[in-house]
Amino acid sequence: MSFQPTFPNMFSPAGGAKAAQSHTLPATEKQIAYAKTLAARSKEPLPEGITADRAALSRWIDAHKAPAPQGRFSDYPSSKQVGFAERIARLKRSEVPPECFRDRTLMSRWIDSNKPR
Repeated sequence: MSFQPTFPNMFSPAGGAKAAQSHTLPATEKQIAYAKTLAARSKEPLPEGITADRAALSRWIDAHKAPAPQGRFSDYPSSKQVGFAERIARLKRSEVPPECFRDRTLMSRWIDSNKPR
């Protein structure tokens, strides 16, 4: 015969169950520095208290940063992506497919599916 413990009212509010609290993380120093640079460049002050919420500051930065330049090579992977992919390929003793060198999305997918875990 086995003993099964019971915990009456474990999940009722009267028994001590509490609603999950949301925890917001404060912004990082790098985020704050970058946001201040953007604010100075656009001559627009940072909203009051935005540095207390990392996600809110990230959304503000995305809304105020300059768009990425569009040009002939804007869809190509970055040199850091290529270097990382080549290191992964060396570790796995394989090659990066040639089409990945012409499309940053393909390179990103190849890296995600092949990076060591």
